[in-house]
Amino acid sequence: MKRTRALAIVACLGVAACSSLPDNIQLPPSYAVSESADTRLARFSQPIMQQWQSDHSGFRPLGDGVEALLARLALAETADKTLDVQYYIWHDDLTGRHFANALLKAADRGVRVRVILDDLGANADDDILAAIDLHPNIEIRLFNPVASRTFRGLSMLGDFSRVNRRMHNKALIADNQAAIVGGRNIGDEYFDASGDVAFGDLDLISFGPVVQQVSNAFDRYWNSRSVVPVAALHTVDAAQLTQLRADLGAFVQDQRQSAYVQQSLGFLDEKIAAGPDPLFRGQAIALYDDPSKIRQAPENLEGSLITQFARLGSSLQRELFIVSPYFIPGDEGVAWLRGLAQRGVDVTILTNSLSASDVGAVHAGYRRYRQQLLEAGIRLYELKPGAVEQANQQKKHRIGASRASLHAKTFIFDRSAVFIGSLNLDPRSIQLNTEVGIVCINADMAQQLDQRLRQNLDHIAWRVQLSADDKGRLSWHEAGSDGEKVYDTEPQTSLWRRMSVWVIGLLPLESQL
Repeated sequence: MKRTRALAIVACLGVAACSSLPDNIQLPPSYAVSESADTRLARFSQPIMQQWQSDHSGFRPLGDGVEALLARLALAETADKTLDVQYYIWHDDLTGRHFANALLKAADRGVRVRVILDDLGANADDDILAAIDLHPNIEIRLFNPVASRTFRGLSMLGDFSRVNRRMHNKALIADNQAAIVGGRNIGDEYFDASGDVAFGDLDLISFGPVVQQVSNAFDRYWNSRSVVPVAALHTVDAAQLTQLRADLGAFVQDQRQSAYVQQSLGFLDEKIAAGPDPLFRGQAIALYDDPSKIRQAPENLEGSLITQFARLGSSLQRELFIVSPYFIPGDEGVAWLRGLAQRGVDVTILTNSLSASDVGAVHAGYRRYRQQLLEAGIRLYELKPGAVEQANQQKKHRIGASRASLHAKTFIFDRSAVFIGSLNLDPRSIQLNTEVGIVCINADMAQQLDQRLRQNLDHIAWRVQLSADDKGRLSWHEAGSDGEKVYDTEPQTSLWRRMSVWVIGLLPLESQL
């Protein structure tokens, strides 16, 4: 029996190892629509754009999870010609199904829908993807997919150096007239619909010239060697699209009376009654990694998003505020931040605490740089796990989550420019994965975001400091109505949790985090 099982495992390994991606696929080039002035989105945005300089875009942050979901559904509902969708994760849950249903309805209206999903991040059911792909107006492509669809885990192990390179981009573009870029994937935890975890996140909705830049980025991925049509990897019977359409329609109908949907509709009514929020305006620049990055050596960063980002830092004069949930600066990053501090730039960093982090291995990589950062004079804050949850409970449209975590990736430069996107300051984002984001040059928006963060910082996060005994020990400081509390170990964590992260930190994993 044992020998039979062993032979079966060996056979599976052999099948997975021998699998390869199809190499004879003919992919005709496809690009963003160039003529969309007659669309509803154009009729909405063009009167606003005409009041501004021709190189200015309009943009607004989407900090509220429900608003961020409704904005995506609204773009899907309003699109007349095209929808381009690019995500790392797309869950088969309440919000994921509503989004899928919205894309199908748009395709039924004649809208061309192009979808790029990261194969490992999305980890989607091939039957579902292939069924959606059967729609004549929808095409789904997978980024850097695993070759064997049957033995995915084994195929990953046999081809690790290739499949370890992922697409972390998150973007939605409607009619080449409006785009949403930011930190959110498609899933309940990103839109305040999960009872398990709530991610504090941030997106940006934009109109104007920057949208074409985001479309150009999407087109580079769509037409690259790194994507494979799902139809080339997996096929299903046409009846499965009919069944999926019925299932999604029934699910959406059944959920109309759910607490989240009802509260979201109430939130929408309030927003409609209050009128549209004004757009900020100014120059906006889309920064992104080329999809060919995954075929380059990890240390080759020429032309990458991080080099574009570093150039922004070189012009800093006063302040840099970094919000990065996964923060592993490495020696080079520490040196860069130290250099900023030495020339008088006030550097503040907000990241997850150990108790708030959803990836202990990342915290293990981050913790080894804390002392160096503090010695360089950098202000370091770690989010409390209840901070996002407490904020959500103050809003009546929220589902209370049992755990909260920071997920936004935001950088504020001199309170005059803001980067919002998918980039974490860690080796995986910098060297292995591809990323996208937008830099907005607008002092009003930058100051507003900066003020919101700073005025609450001592309440939502612990400030990490070097202990007064000058022995390199750290302390965590908490502001409260009854005075300051000081912790000499990482707050709200068990000894077991701290020890396990310490052990992980001994392993040579940093380049993969």
